[in-house]
Amino acid sequence: MALLEVKNLSISFGGLRAVDDFNVSIEKGQLYGLIGPNGAGKTTVFNLLTGVYQPDEGFIHLDGEDITRLKTIEINQAGIARTFQNIRLFKELSVLDNVKVGLHNKYHYSTVEGLLRLPRYFQMEKKMDERAMELLKVFDLDGEADYLASNLPYGKQRKLEIARALATDPKLLLLDEPAAGMNPNETKELMETIRFVRDHFDMTILLIEHDMKLVAGICEELTVLNFGKILTQGKTSDVLHDPEVITAYLGE
Repeated sequence: MALLEVKNLSISFGGLRAVDDFNVSIEKGQLYGLIGPNGAGKTTVFNLLTGVYQPDEGFIHLDGEDITRLKTIEINQAGIARTFQNIRLFKELSVLDNVKVGLHNKYHYSTVEGLLRLPRYFQMEKKMDERAMELLKVFDLDGEADYLASNLPYGKQRKLEIARALATDPKLLLLDEPAAGMNPNETKELMETIRFVRDHFDMTILLIEHDMKLVAGICEELTVLNFGKILTQGKTSDVLHDPEVITAYLGE
């Protein structure tokens, strides 16, 4: 059984079909790419998968569970986490506290326990601190745990956003243009990071990306969108040599 199964997913805005009959099946542990020109509907697919938008048609199953019309927080609790093309960190919080934000789905204490600083508050905070530091060490950010997130270099902010997403303990990680704004060296390091996350966390990853070198280097299979519709799907090597893809996406 596929970890993610999407069938006939569609949505319209003002009469315009933004995503039309989208289908994909992603196996556990797979590194899967979603590519296409600007405006093809890629981020709209991510917004449908995470409950930001509700589909007009179709369904989404995660690990056999129907999550089609759940709220965003419920989908996250079911096992989908994401990052964004425009990095969304709490920039006035520390690096450590940004990761701890992602841990609040797993570690709980009541408002009263927090206000009165009861023993459970300190127990949960200690557990969150320890877990957050474990994740920061994975990304070599533990030495900057007390820095403001806004003071990190761009590439490390990307890593922090991934660390925060992993803090929710997802089954599926969605990466939206993770290489956007990166130089070639940062992109190469990002490729290594994504592979490491997949292997170290036994993670299934779906990413949107324009950097074709990155896509060719790490994705095992691809779906190509154009005008909200699937142009082609399959093994990366086959898709990237498809004449339709070259014409529609690469502009050649």
